[in-house]
Amino acid sequence: MPGPDIIAEISLPDIGATERFAAQIAPLLGPGDVVALDGALGTGKTLLCRAIIQALGYSGDVPSPTFNLLQIYDLPDFNCPVWHMDLYRLEKPEEAFELGIEEGFETAACLIEWPSKLGPYLPPGFLTLRLEHGTDAGKRKLTIIGDEIWVKRLRGIV
Repeated sequence: MPGPDIIAEISLPDIGATERFAAQIAPLLGPGDVVALDGALGTGKTLLCRAIIQALGYSGDVPSPTFNLLQIYDLPDFNCPVWHMDLYRLEKPEEAFELGIEEGFETAACLIEWPSKLGPYLPPGFLTLRLEHGTDAGKRKLTIIGDEIWVKRLRGIV
């Protein structure tokens, strides 16, 4: 099976566009899905995670898990828990196992900020959402990278 390729590049001119994209992708997620949110500081990784979690029906506050590394959301109208991880503070990839990531990779939809911190432990078949600053303030470029399975799953929204 071929490796991951760029599926689409999308312009997100404002927060509303980010929230609309999140509302489209959120219902496609399920147990065992890993979404790696890649990008520099301030590109909107947490904003996109928050929008996905809220699109799945969570109405409470969705803080960045920068300090506790993991926040788990049990959503009654969704088919599995959502694990929101921010791995920025990891010093070694092996530290992530203290969070129980193996369980999340099997039973939850995982949203992972700073996925490069996992090194070789990022599971195969993950979807990358790479955010970059746009030319105008508030504008972002979203590059979607995934394998053939993700190409099929995302057909119709990208």
